[in-house]
Amino acid sequence: MTGGRITLQPWMRTPEARAVMKTLLDGGATARFVGGCVRDTLFGRPIKDIDIATDAEPKRVMALMRDAGFKVVPTGVEHGTVTAVIGGTSFEITTLRHDVETDGRHATVAFTDNWEADAARRDLTINALSLEIDGTLHDPFGGQADLMAGRVRFVGDPVQRISEDVLRLLRFFRFLAHFGTAPPDADALAACRAMAPAVARLSAERVRVEVMKLLQAPNPVPTLELMRDATVLEYFLPEARNFDVLARLIRIETEILPIPIDPVRRLAALLQADTGKMSEIAQRLKLSNAERAYLVMSVRDAVSPALDPMSCRRLLYRAGAAEFREQTLLSWARSGDMADDGWLALVKVADGWSPVTFPLSGTDVLERGLPRGPAVGDVLTAVEDWWIDGDFRADRPACLARLDVELAARG
Repeated sequence: MTGGRITLQPWMRTPEARAVMKTLLDGGATARFVGGCVRDTLFGRPIKDIDIATDAEPKRVMALMRDAGFKVVPTGVEHGTVTAVIGGTSFEITTLRHDVETDGRHATVAFTDNWEADAARRDLTINALSLEIDGTLHDPFGGQADLMAGRVRFVGDPVQRISEDVLRLLRFFRFLAHFGTAPPDADALAACRAMAPAVARLSAERVRVEVMKLLQAPNPVPTLELMRDATVLEYFLPEARNFDVLARLIRIETEILPIPIDPVRRLAALLQADTGKMSEIAQRLKLSNAERAYLVMSVRDAVSPALDPMSCRRLLYRAGAAEFREQTLLSWARSGDMADDGWLALVKVADGWSPVTFPLSGTDVLERGLPRGPAVGDVLTAVEDWWIDGDFRADRPACLARLDVELAARG
């Protein structure tokens, strides 16, 4: 079904986009823009990636691109996908497909030249749109109307769509968080509740991607509450209970400061867990080492406006300004106290912190005759604590003098 025409967008008129489409069309193939670039254009969101579908099979696509002088990467040839790199811009080009067999995680596909059959295998109506280079929009399942109305619906029967690929259950909620303004589709919610136990079979890597993308929505709290009520969260993130804390963090991020969205910060706010549990969650979701460290950091001793300036500086020295700032944001949201003066003062302290360096090292201790071993660190720590207690004012000569005192006291 043709959905009319849209005004040609800047991303459609770039030399790179026109070159890749011209190469396919001149080679006798049909080709359209598909997926997120079409959906986000209609919704008025910035375009991140440009995906293209074509009736040409992968070997032909690669030959056409190479003959045109473009770099080609066989990123997923077995599923019909290659990547063409033109002028530093990457285009994912996928051959039209229909499913032959699915098992809830993987699909066996066959290539086709039927555009509606390809659209019918997509998850949501708003993702089944396609766009020709001249601006002709194809909309076989009413995705444009759904997008404009804030409706998120599956293509066809929700249970069947989820049975084909269980990840679609999480994708439904992710797109609901980003695009949904109408009441949630009742059939979709019922299907998600019925199929929720299957989420436990998904790979951690796929779940992590969906969780992080969902948390980047302007306000994911209503959607997360729907996931809780549909018993979806209990199968992969039962510790997600602090919806009120996350709501306050979002208010801080968007209304009071404001600051860029960080999905890991939002995850930390959402979770009700101690240090050990945070490590377990990081393992379960296959988070990076940096993300795991953030979650563990997030449940350390709370920062508070009641801290005196010296205590703030001590924490800033030990943790660093970035960690102190994040601890402040999370403690603020967890406190329930949205009066902002004291908390904003802590943020300003972090932003204005100039790092200081302890003037001594282990070499200074060894040069004074103490043998290598744990005692070296103990003495150095004692002098460093003295230096911190003095508000970092002591210079190197003063610290060396204090080192001599410590060594003399230890005999």
